[in-house]
Amino acid sequence: MTLPTSERLHLNLAGIQMRNPVMTASGTFGYGSEYADFVDLNKLGAVVVKGITSVPWPGNPMQRIAETPSGMLNAIGLQNVGVDGFIEQKLPYLCDYDVPVIANVCGKQEAEYIEVVDKLSATNGIAGIELNVSCPNLNCGGMSFGVDPQLTFQLVARVRKATSLPILVKLSPNVTDITEIAVAAADAGADALSMINTLLGMGIDIKTRRSLLANVTGGLSGPAIKPVALRMVWQVYNTVEIPIVGMGGIMNGNDALEFIIAGASAVAVGTANFINPGVSMEIIQGIDAYLADQQIRSISDLVGSLET
Repeated sequence: MTLPTSERLHLNLAGIQMRNPVMTASGTFGYGSEYADFVDLNKLGAVVVKGITSVPWPGNPMQRIAETPSGMLNAIGLQNVGVDGFIEQKLPYLCDYDVPVIANVCGKQEAEYIEVVDKLSATNGIAGIELNVSCPNLNCGGMSFGVDPQLTFQLVARVRKATSLPILVKLSPNVTDITEIAVAAADAGADALSMINTLLGMGIDIKTRRSLLANVTGGLSGPAIKPVALRMVWQVYNTVEIPIVGMGGIMNGNDALEFIIAGASAVAVGTANFINPGVSMEIIQGIDAYLADQQIRSISDLVGSLET
């Protein structure tokens, strides 16, 4: 018997009811409306909007994006309309759709995170919070929250006290041992982990001897980082018990399935959106076709099924 797609792909991610495991990666899907001509938002598992801060951020100067072999570098600088602008101008559009909205939250100090989370928690239409812990902590000389287990624990613990919404912590790969950060986030009350954020990289124009990015360094994403992301998802899956949203170079259904087999309960599609705006729909179909072919009754049965 062929199961209905909704039944086969349905999952509960840390309290967020999703019709399938395919989400959009923050920073690659705008606020949702930008892709509505290409994607039926109602068919996504969840929409994760671009990072939101306490006040509008202008972002970094141009040039902010550069193509690399099998990927791209970006140094957008978290340009956004701020939490008030998001609530007033962007969220109402998404509320017209039947899709969970997860807000990615950024800040340079703990107090900024708490301010944003407080406002979002008091607003209808938010299904969960994704904490971007790759932001520079101004109180620690610019060190990112997510590269130190203690800083990660402190931030997540404070946010946990500030909201009853599910908290997903987006982990940075720019660490020696990502499992230490994962454990710190889980111990502090995180409901799930998003992984991985971009790898730090750079590119140089040999004709001008200048960096390809005005910021010199930026975040590397795309297929080039998939093997690293897969390895980290597998390591963390075998270390903590909370669910994982896997991301990093997912271009098609087979890529997504690799992450799920490695231990991800759901996946997020990022850089591929720039190449093929409708790719998320193709990935959903690809996952569903695989489950049907393998006679797997539920996506949850595939999670962490890697044989070693």
